[in-house]
Amino acid sequence: MSTTTQNSAALIEQEEKFGAHNYHPLDVVLCRGEGAYVWDVEGKRYLDFLAAYSAVNQGHNHPRIVGALTEQAKVLSLTSRAFRNDKFPPLLEKLSNMTGFEKVLLMNSGAEAVETAIKAMRKYGYDNKGIADGKAEIIVMDGNFHGRTTTIIGFSTDDTTTTGFGPFTPGFHVAEYGNMDALKALINENTCGVLIEPIQGEGGVVIPPKGFLKELRALCDEHKMMLVCDEIQSGLGRTGTLFAFEHEGIRPDGVTIGKALSGGIYPVSAFLATEDFMKVFTPGTHGSTYGGNPLACAVASAALDVLVDEQLIEKSATMGAYMIERVRAIQSPHIKEVRGIGLWAGIELNPSAGGARRFCERLQQEGMLCKETHTHTIRLAPPLVITKEQLDWSIDLLTRVLTDAE
Repeated sequence: MSTTTQNSAALIEQEEKFGAHNYHPLDVVLCRGEGAYVWDVEGKRYLDFLAAYSAVNQGHNHPRIVGALTEQAKVLSLTSRAFRNDKFPPLLEKLSNMTGFEKVLLMNSGAEAVETAIKAMRKYGYDNKGIADGKAEIIVMDGNFHGRTTTIIGFSTDDTTTTGFGPFTPGFHVAEYGNMDALKALINENTCGVLIEPIQGEGGVVIPPKGFLKELRALCDEHKMMLVCDEIQSGLGRTGTLFAFEHEGIRPDGVTIGKALSGGIYPVSAFLATEDFMKVFTPGTHGSTYGGNPLACAVASAALDVLVDEQLIEKSATMGAYMIERVRAIQSPHIKEVRGIGLWAGIELNPSAGGARRFCERLQQEGMLCKETHTHTIRLAPPLVITKEQLDWSIDLLTRVLTDAE
C-alpha cells in the first residue's frame, strides 16, 4: 500500500497492520494544523482540545516557532555536547531569568527530564545527607504520571502501565496524593526527596487540597529533602501561571519541564534547579547527545518568546476561568465532578455514563477533539491561543453531547 494514500480508512488500516498497538487513538487521521484547529486527510476541520497534552500551548504550527526551526536547520542542527554551540548559552539565561531557577540542564523528552531529577535527588542525598550508597529513597504520589521508562513506571499505580514490565527499580514509596499524614509516614533517614505533580494531568486534572504544597515545602525543609515538581504538562502557562506551584506560593528545589517548551515543534525538555541542587552533576555524570542541540535551543527560545509576547499565560488565566465556569454550568446527569484551573479541566463522569470515550467519539464526529483518561474523565486542554468564540462553540457542542438523552 502506498504511504501517500490520503484516505483515513486506508491509513488506519496501514497503521494497524505495521504499527505496534501501544496506543488506542480516536479514528481521526490529521494532516495539518493552525492555531487551535487541525484538519484530517479528507479536509474536515476540528477544534483541538487536547493540544498534544499541553505540547502545543502556543497553537499548532506557530509561524514564529516554525521560522526559528527552519532558519536554524539551514545553519547547524547538532554538535553534541562534546562542543559548544552559540544557541545554548542564550537559552540557558532566558530560562533562568524567566523561571527564577539558577541552573538549567537540557534534555529531550519529558521522561528524560524526570530521570534527570531522580538522579539529582539521589545524588544530593548521598552528597549532603550522608545516606548510605544505594539506599536513597524518593516519595511519589498515587495516580502519578511521570513518563514510561522502566524506572518511572515502577512507581506508577496504573496496572496498565506496570503489568508485565518488572522487575522494577527499588527506592520509591507511594503516598496518597494530597494526604499529608500518609506522606509523613513514609519519611525515614534514607528519604532524599519528593517528586510530585502539583496538578495531576494524566490523572484527570486532579488538584491537591489547598495548603498541601505549602505544608509539603515546609516538611521537605525540615527533613532536608529535595522537592521536585513535575510541570511537564502543568507548566508554561497551562494553569494560568508560569508554573502550577505558584498557585500555592511555594518554590520547589527543582522543576521538570518539556512539551510546550518547544511549542510542539521539536522535542525539548529541561531540569531546572537551584545552584546548590544542580551541583550534584559534574562532567561525565549525566548527559545526552541531543540535549541542548542548536536546533532545539532555537525552537525553545522562540516558543518562550511567544508565551510572553502574546501574553498566553495571562490569557490562560482569564479564558480558563470563563471555560470552567461554563463547563460547570452544564446540567447533565452524566457529570459527577468538574475539576479545573486555567485552560485545563477534567470532567469526571458517573459510572452510569458508560465511560468517557463514547462522548469523545461523538465530539469528534461534530468537529471537536478531546481524549478520555482513566475511563471516566474527559480532559479539556485547548491551545492557549483559543478565542472566546471558539470556546463558546466548543462548550455549546459539549453541552449538547453531554445532555443528549442517549
